[in-house]
Amino acid sequence: MSALEFVNVSKSFGDVNALNNFTIALEQGELVSLLGPSGCGKTTALRIAAGFETSDTGSILLGSTNIISLPAHQRRMGMVFQSYSLFPHLNIRDNVAFGLKVRGVPGDVRKKRAGEMLDLVRLSDLGHRMPHQISGGQQQRVALARALATEPHVLLLDEPLSALDAKIRVEVRDEIRRLNRDLGVTTMFVTHDQDEAMSISDRICVMNNGVIEQIGSPRDVYNNPATSFVAHFVGSINSLPRGNTRVLIRPENLVLATHGEIAQWRGAVTDITFVGAFTKISVVLDNDKSSVSVLAISSQIDHNIAIGKNIGINEEIR
Repeated sequence: MSALEFVNVSKSFGDVNALNNFTIALEQGELVSLLGPSGCGKTTALRIAAGFETSDTGSILLGSTNIISLPAHQRRMGMVFQSYSLFPHLNIRDNVAFGLKVRGVPGDVRKKRAGEMLDLVRLSDLGHRMPHQISGGQQQRVALARALATEPHVLLLDEPLSALDAKIRVEVRDEIRRLNRDLGVTTMFVTHDQDEAMSISDRICVMNNGVIEQIGSPRDVYNNPATSFVAHFVGSINSLPRGNTRVLIRPENLVLATHGEIAQWRGAVTDITFVGAFTKISVVLDNDKSSVSVLAISSQIDHNIAIGKNIGINEEIR
């Protein structure tokens, strides 16, 4: 039995179909990311699960119970928002304990549980501080602790990292993954950032215009995209001519032709970007003037390659 299951859930806002027969099952302890561009329906799905939005049709099963008609406070969902939504007049410990207070949990039990949650997110020494006295990354970890304090059946995360700078975003992302593994809490993570989804997920659900394009492991979605949309949205992709058709090939699956080697494609170098271990080489093909990117190992590149030089490209045989 799945921990959380959407069955043919649909939702429209006027003439806009935000979700169309959305169906997916999350297993116990699994972290699934809903990935897609703005307006694809991922946040709508999350809000319907939380009880903050009603669906037009369909069911949501928590275990064997259909919770579609239950109010939000009866669903045992933990929610973390993009904005931290901490109470500015409460200190960190009281913020974490707030949901327990609403449920009528006695004060001594609340205090103990809040302390355990702050230990879990590695903020045990900051419980006395006010929200404005800690960093954005720490505030988001407090929001995680508050959501987990009530022991939710499912943790729902609505783009929780988008307000953080790059370094802190990675730290909090890793913290979310650690908590998911340590606690075994089923987690649904909404993001438009493919790198976040690839690094944190057991499975990725790629969405577009209210429908699911593909569900699979990060490796499967990247290496075996089911649709052209998935291929272009998840990672970088090249479209190259081959006979009377075109083929989609990842930049890292192209190699520069060696001297004297017959090349499948030829073109002029338009840009060279060094990014450490790898170098991105941009090329405009001779035959149809399409732009192509090759991601090559920096140490293996011929140093004579320069902007304007004509080079050959082949698909790497694996």
